[in-house]
Amino acid sequence: MESVRGEVQSILFHNPETGYAVVRLKAADQPGLVTVVGGLGSVVPGEGLAVSGQWQKHPKFGRQFQARAWEQTVPASINGIKRYLASGMIKGLGHSLAQRLVDTFGNQVLDLLDQDPERLLEVEGIGPKKLEKITNSWNAQREIRSLMLFLQTHEVPTTYAGRIFRLYGANAVSKLTQNPYELAYEISGIGLKTADKMALKLGFPLDSPQRLEALIVYTLFQHSEAGHLFCPMHELLDKVHKVGDSVPADGLEESVARLEEKKRVRIVNLPEQGIEQAVFLHHFYRWEKEIAARLMDLTTHPSALNPDTVHEQLHSLIKTSQIRFSSEQLEAMDKACKHKTMIITGGPGTGKTTLTTIIVTALRRLGFKVKLAAPTGRAAKRLAEATGSFAQTLHRMLGFSPGEGFAHNEDRKLKADAVLVDEASMLDCQLFVHLLRAIPLTCRLILVGDVNQLPSVGPGHVLADLINSQVLPTTVLTHIFRQAQESMVVVNAHRINQGKLPLASPLSPPQADFFWVQQDDVQKVQDLIVYMVCERMPTIYNLDPIREVQVLTPMHKGKVGTQELNARLQERLNASGREVRSGNRIFRVGDRVLQTKNNYEKEVFNGDLGWVRDFDRETGELTVAFDEARVSYAQSEFEELTLAYCISVHKSQGSEYPAVIVPVVTQHYLLLQRNLIYTALTRAKRLAVLIGSKKAMHIGLDNVSGSKRYTHLEHRVRNAAKGIA
Repeated sequence: MESVRGEVQSILFHNPETGYAVVRLKAADQPGLVTVVGGLGSVVPGEGLAVSGQWQKHPKFGRQFQARAWEQTVPASINGIKRYLASGMIKGLGHSLAQRLVDTFGNQVLDLLDQDPERLLEVEGIGPKKLEKITNSWNAQREIRSLMLFLQTHEVPTTYAGRIFRLYGANAVSKLTQNPYELAYEISGIGLKTADKMALKLGFPLDSPQRLEALIVYTLFQHSEAGHLFCPMHELLDKVHKVGDSVPADGLEESVARLEEKKRVRIVNLPEQGIEQAVFLHHFYRWEKEIAARLMDLTTHPSALNPDTVHEQLHSLIKTSQIRFSSEQLEAMDKACKHKTMIITGGPGTGKTTLTTIIVTALRRLGFKVKLAAPTGRAAKRLAEATGSFAQTLHRMLGFSPGEGFAHNEDRKLKADAVLVDEASMLDCQLFVHLLRAIPLTCRLILVGDVNQLPSVGPGHVLADLINSQVLPTTVLTHIFRQAQESMVVVNAHRINQGKLPLASPLSPPQADFFWVQQDDVQKVQDLIVYMVCERMPTIYNLDPIREVQVLTPMHKGKVGTQELNARLQERLNASGREVRSGNRIFRVGDRVLQTKNNYEKEVFNGDLGWVRDFDRETGELTVAFDEARVSYAQSEFEELTLAYCISVHKSQGSEYPAVIVPVVTQHYLLLQRNLIYTALTRAKRLAVLIGSKKAMHIGLDNVSGSKRYTHLEHRVRNAAKGIA
């Protein structure tokens, strides 16, 4: 590696979260200014940098020095000291005060800050309070520098230094020396492998209690990413051995016991499920118990409304609606009259939306304040369109904000007489417990969803567990209405849900609304998808390929994964738009994009679809249109977006599209499940096309294990209803 040493002249770019920076450095042995890029931490103008790394030539920005390691030094020149003090790094110091300090003390000012800060009181404008602010900020910066050096010495990315310092403060180095594994618990983004690497370099043995406990907790978190709330002990121990390198054979069970003493896990026997020693992360255990208790409190609390009054209002609406309701729908309306909590579930074409609308209308006519919500923005929008009433995401209804949590909670309840949640199959355990905390005991709760769809992305299997408990009043809609029976999308969705192969449409294009194109060759499947999106559907069905056709696939990698299909479809549909690159991503003006995480400041949410409207080359910002809203993204925020010509089936939950195309290939056998194919097919409003092999279809139809999750909520609700703690 080569080295460069000099004084920082300016900061061209800095990401405070990651520490990545682009700076201009004045180096004694280099002509002009040197551009240095890399994770340089909280670098400021005026200070000195000693950087090790390599020269490289950027295709757009020319010659740059890529930093691999670096060390900050105090400024050497008077001008450097002045820029350094006025950079904003030290709270309480601006340009004029920095100038007065330099005028008074010259190049000794930094030594005085370290050794005799009281001397700063000699300068006009600095009193005791100002001095305290300056010295506290100066000491904090010194501690951050010490932490940076510590992290570099132990080959830990300095990108986490800011978050580590915010967590531990001046004790950061001491805390890390005692137990670096705490980083994996406390700081999002620092994984076990990073903490483990650091710990081993610090001399922690492979069988240290800290390491074994961290491996167990990490394994349980990984297990929860597949939707599970607990793991049987024997499975957990097997998984831990696969997670870490050189995990000792002995000591794991003792480590689990220590974690239980520390209240990080809970070990319980679950005789109802034939499981001894189920290991829960402690908060998952608490959430399940709390859900069961709160549901029983809500269900059994007296209603202020006479059931006969509700029944009369519903009966009046039924008479005037001129709709012929099924017996199942009438049963659901009767339950809505009598009970504080209820569940409505059913597949496409069974009348969930009609039923929802009439129940909401009846409750509102009775003077109820009814709130409508769904887990995602697109699902909330669909609910609003279907009912003609305002609906919002659950997070927005509960007043969630990052860092502050939910505004509506146990202490500040929702002002509502009834809450209806659509797409309830997407509810995970965490969101549901927050909803129950915010609902007043006098409120009614109605959950509507299709239990046969994919379960929530987060841990838990809430809707299925509540239905299986047989405690909450539940109506299962199975009757398919005549109009829906004419749709082969609806007919085949129900066939797939029953494990049967789909039927061909008796109609020809453009009247036919369903096709299954059998093709074994994966490359030909990819080619067929591109042809159908770009040519066949626009020509025969008059569909806009960018706005009305959505490709849904189980996986991200492979010939028919999101990555390759997005690249091919972008080249066919939007090859000439002005573009910007971000890592491996290329975004062009006109692209269809997907928001991949909730951003409450921008008011865009995971699963929202938008279109790139503009790219500002000067600021580097993208402007994306989400319906009527225009949202700007800085380059550091591009990771929140992905191309959306093709998206995963999981990301499509709660959404509908005019037309969908779904590859079903053996290459995706790890994720091929009956509920995944069913979910994908039920996203289509007008047209659905499945492309793939018969073998892959059979694999998916036969695989129902994907919906099985380790949860105990079903039994907790049942026991709570019996008064068993």
